[in-house]
Amino acid sequence: MGSRLRSVNKSATAMMSVLLFLFFVHGANCFYLPGVAPEDFQKGDLFKLKVNKLTSIKTQLPYSYYSLPFCAPKKIVDSAENLGEVLRGDRIENSPYVFKMREPQMCTILCRITLDGKTAKQFKEKINDEYRVNMILDNLPLVVPVRRLDHESRTIYQLGYHIGLKGQYAGSKEENYFIHNHLAFTVKYHKDLQTNSARIVGFEVKPYSIKHEYEGKWSQNTRLTTCDPHNKRTVINSNTPQEVEAKKEIIFTYDVDYQESDVKWASRWDAYLLMSDDQIHWFSIVNSLMIVLFLSGMVAMIMLRTLYRDISRYNELETQEEALEETGWKLVHGDVFRPPSNSDLLCVYVGTGVQFLGMILVTMIFAVLGFLSPSNRGGLMTAMLLLWVFMGIFAGYASARLYKMFKGTEWKKVTLRTAFMFPAIVFAIFFVLNALIWGQKSSGAVPFGTMFALVLLWFGISIPLVFVGGYVGFRKPAIEDPVKTNKIPRQIPEQAWYMNPIFSILIGGILPFGAVFIELFFILTSIWLNQFYYIFGFLFLVLIILLITCAEITIVLCYFQLCGEDYLWWWRSYLTAGSSALYLFIYATFYFFYKARDH
Repeated sequence: MGSRLRSVNKSATAMMSVLLFLFFVHGANCFYLPGVAPEDFQKGDLFKLKVNKLTSIKTQLPYSYYSLPFCAPKKIVDSAENLGEVLRGDRIENSPYVFKMREPQMCTILCRITLDGKTAKQFKEKINDEYRVNMILDNLPLVVPVRRLDHESRTIYQLGYHIGLKGQYAGSKEENYFIHNHLAFTVKYHKDLQTNSARIVGFEVKPYSIKHEYEGKWSQNTRLTTCDPHNKRTVINSNTPQEVEAKKEIIFTYDVDYQESDVKWASRWDAYLLMSDDQIHWFSIVNSLMIVLFLSGMVAMIMLRTLYRDISRYNELETQEEALEETGWKLVHGDVFRPPSNSDLLCVYVGTGVQFLGMILVTMIFAVLGFLSPSNRGGLMTAMLLLWVFMGIFAGYASARLYKMFKGTEWKKVTLRTAFMFPAIVFAIFFVLNALIWGQKSSGAVPFGTMFALVLLWFGISIPLVFVGGYVGFRKPAIEDPVKTNKIPRQIPEQAWYMNPIFSILIGGILPFGAVFIELFFILTSIWLNQFYYIFGFLFLVLIILLITCAEITIVLCYFQLCGEDYLWWWRSYLTAGSSALYLFIYATFYFFYKARDH
């Protein structure tokens, strides 16, 4: 009966493992919740286009749409934005573009402007820095479809369209700047056959540069000769482009076409989140698993062979003379739990690490379950900020518990340092960078009101929670050491060159970094190249593998250190896995200066 129960339990455990694996794999394939309620449009219903920031992968500095003299409505109205959107530099505003559902428009004149020296220079600078215009329709971002011949003619989507381009006239070597002043919009909709209403499921554009011409003097009823809906003449190419120069006249026009689509509203983001290279992510997982299996084998060998054999011999000792002949890790058992130097600083770091880990784990779980939808702009950053604030209670608890284990008494001092040290450093760097961005008049500069809200979150919620956690942690009984610590510290013998603290710490960070660097490439690509990253299923698997790898490499190197009779393991065990952050920083710097510039 007992064996049957055990076999049933094993089968159930195996089935749960398979189900969990399939769940995370399913999560890897862009599972998400729509995030906003759908809106139905009847034929002829008005809906207005909203404009967002201007972005560039060359400068990484966003600017508001109306920082350039584009056509503007009579009154510019800012849309309400969440904390994450403001920190991302989003500035969502109304625009003069007006669409009517399922009523195509051809060559609608938006406005006419004449450039002066200042505005011409502004346009040229933005064109030179490859800035893109971002727009939003029914919460969908504007995309430019691009067909890639190297991926079985698959269509990929680039967010926003370029303000303009640089080029040369035939027979001339002088470089000129041209502006995209005609936009051919395509609105894709899914029609409900019962109600005859429609929902928007796609929003695309093809930008053109054309020097519009007209007869006579300009008036509200002027008809263009280059683009005329009455004569069914539309813009199909940029053979006569509009040059950007002082005293040049620019006429902005647009077309709107409607296409019925089989894509349902709940799946309208699938095209934006399409993975064209999911095989490389599986390669990343397999690469990481190989590293984990290698380290697991080493840990298993240490635990099952070396430790078991050593402990068996230690228990079989009969005489004191045999005990004196023992070597290795057993000799330092009376010193191994001696508090390290700067123990209070270690407590602060561990508490901050627990806060980080809690924030990341909860964020990842919500992301895998699909709650952090890409349609909710800034949702991911807002969630991470709020979780960081509320995880302060665990930071205070962890640092106070470890501090009490080290026989510390001034728990308030350690808790205060936990609440202030890391956030203060980050806030100082953030403040300096924000001042520099403000000097560039970028929309990425965080306003004073948002800065005040961040300080309020820190002082009003995070710090009190850290103190609550610290109070609870210090009230708990101290963690008892399994062995007594000797009063006189044991002398540490001379170590081999490869057990040098700096060398072993740097070596320890290579394998955890190696387990994640492939996935890190895609994360950095999404950050610097303004792309969507929504393969959180893969990312969650990589995170679990990273945690296992960090734990195992720390165990292995800590065991080798204790075998060399070096009992100063506290700081080294913390920094061994932590050194992978150094490699991450170096790789991120390399990517920014060499890889991101190539795109």
